[in-house]
Amino acid sequence: MRGTIRGYNVKDEQPTAPQASADVTRLHDASRARSDADQAGTGLLARAPRTIADTGLDQTFLLELVAKSAFVMGKVSLSQLVQRLKLGASVLDSVVSFGVRERILEIVRRGASDLDVELQLTEGGRQRASEFMNRCRYVGPAPVSLAAYEAALKRQSVRSMHVTSAQVRAAFAGLTVRTSLLDDIGGAVNSGKPVIFFGPPGSGKTSLAERLGHLLPGRVAVPYAIAVENEVIQIFDALIHEPVDLAARDGVPGAPADARWQICRRPTVLSGGELTLDMLELRYDASSGFYQAPPHVKANGGLYVVDDLGRQRVEPAELLNRWIVPFDRGRDMLTLHTGLRFSLPFDVWVAFSSNFSPADLGDEAFFRRLGCKLYVGALDVAEYRAVYERRCEELRMASDEDAFEYLVHHLHMTSGRPLLACYPGDLLRIVLANAKYQGQPAVVDALNLMRAWNSYFAVVGEHDTPPPQQQGAAERSAKKSAAG
Repeated sequence: MRGTIRGYNVKDEQPTAPQASADVTRLHDASRARSDADQAGTGLLARAPRTIADTGLDQTFLLELVAKSAFVMGKVSLSQLVQRLKLGASVLDSVVSFGVRERILEIVRRGASDLDVELQLTEGGRQRASEFMNRCRYVGPAPVSLAAYEAALKRQSVRSMHVTSAQVRAAFAGLTVRTSLLDDIGGAVNSGKPVIFFGPPGSGKTSLAERLGHLLPGRVAVPYAIAVENEVIQIFDALIHEPVDLAARDGVPGAPADARWQICRRPTVLSGGELTLDMLELRYDASSGFYQAPPHVKANGGLYVVDDLGRQRVEPAELLNRWIVPFDRGRDMLTLHTGLRFSLPFDVWVAFSSNFSPADLGDEAFFRRLGCKLYVGALDVAEYRAVYERRCEELRMASDEDAFEYLVHHLHMTSGRPLLACYPGDLLRIVLANAKYQGQPAVVDALNLMRAWNSYFAVVGEHDTPPPQQQGAAERSAKKSAAG
């Protein structure tokens, strides 16, 4: 069967322009209908490219993508290329026509559907495609240009957001946080500057920092990849970016959106003690020939949390100085393995958590750039009880009426340990584990808490039995468990 794309016959280089024009129109119409159904446009997305120039990419670069796809898949249909490369049929039609002229591609079959046009590499094309693969093995969705990426970040900038008191309280619902600290957090968000939570280990700093992501309104368009000087940098990360369901998108009738982007919730990226300076640069994989974006770039439009600041394998001052210029200018400099340096927007809100005082982490230059330094310390008894009761409820554990008093007045006060938010959950999980081992109901009493405390804090020779006033409650609990 013979078919045409852009005026070229199947396995024939003689043009048939009138027929080609009709074929191209049908292919584009079919692709557009499919794009309307599968990729609802939004105000965040640009219109789907109709020409090679609209993609912002070189014709040769696109031909390499098509050739590599054919190399990997063997015979490949136009509809498969549309799905794989996220480009419309009108764009791919032009690329394939160019490939036919260059004797890299040939059309081998045309089916009943307009998109059912099958092509393959020529013998010389296979050799060229192998060379392309050796240079870069990327065969995913076509990248977007750096200019298009910058324009998208400007439209959806996280720097323009502001929050209200009600929004802050809703975002932190389920956490026990003092009202004054919530108000400080709201002010920090509206300042647009980095924030650091500092205080003793276990006070809940990381939980607070991660919850900041709940305050980020709206959605962002995330490209699968960007191209810089024909080098591919992957941006979309399925472990970080959470696509929005199609039904939740705000459609733009009659305007198919650029499918090279995913509409996602604003991202929250967390780095901890493993963070190094190298991780903040582009990561080039010589075996694949393309790059992974660093974590703060993947977090663009959202939140980047650096946990346990001061515990990394590099000095805090070195790590913090890496961000002085991006914080000031809103742009970051990255370097390709070729030596080419380029800049892109640093449109991310950064939150740190640390067990150290901010004054001990860096010099005055960086200290000034941390807009808000929020101390997170021990809870008072009422707040600690609220955390305890919430953890009991979450773990579905029953607590007798004397257990909490024993925990606070005997275990905490006699040992001098502060009432930190992490302790109730950690202790109750040990109680639950012990109950499962004994085959008993998960009941929290003085005896079980004492055993969990000794195990958790490595206590030797202390609190072997509950004090006299607590023994009766423990015995009643044990009898009740045995009867059950």
